[in-house]
Amino acid sequence: MEPGQIFGAIVIAAWLTLLAAAALLLYRWRPDQPEWSRKLMHMGAGLTLPMAWATDLDRPIVLATAVLATILIAVNQGTQLLPGLESVDRPSYGTLAYPLAILLLLWWGWPQEAAIVVAAVLIMAFGDGLAGLLGSAFASPHWWVFGQRKSLLGTTCVALVALVVGLMLFGHQLSQGQLLLLALVASGLEQISVLGVDNLLLPLGTAALLSRWIST
Repeated sequence: MEPGQIFGAIVIAAWLTLLAAAALLLYRWRPDQPEWSRKLMHMGAGLTLPMAWATDLDRPIVLATAVLATILIAVNQGTQLLPGLESVDRPSYGTLAYPLAILLLLWWGWPQEAAIVVAAVLIMAFGDGLAGLLGSAFASPHWWVFGQRKSLLGTTCVALVALVVGLMLFGHQLSQGQLLLLALVASGLEQISVLGVDNLLLPLGTAALLSRWIST
């Protein structure tokens, strides 16, 4: 392993450790707001993909890490070592769907399609994360989809994050119409959140759309 990759692996491991500790402290500090710690992990974990991309981590390393993360999260669902990860007040497999989606994306496209993988994960991490936080914290028009509450503010968050991520990573390749369609598809997929399945559909769907438009 090259020095840059060793540094990247160390930084990612340190970041995840710090993130888990921060989520646990937040959960203990504000037990009345369990969603805060969950969304902190949700958004923070998404940043590991840009880190891996920036340090050019090899395919075996990122796949092994994703497999390990998926196993640990599956174990946590039974042991509750990190209770903040499972603080959602409804039946949901979203916490497990999150690393599974990342694992599938990495298996499909790392490192050849790293930009698409990073974009899809960031849209899920920050779009869905901010939608959950802001959508529940501030009043806005809302509706119900398959028994799940959705708000105009939360849906707008997903669309804006998708638009910003698409513009940052593919602004020189995609047209305005394609960027708007990306935002529309992302916000539409986030609506289907039965049992947390949006954590799977949102990244895989946006990655599929981007892969149709972009070839590397």
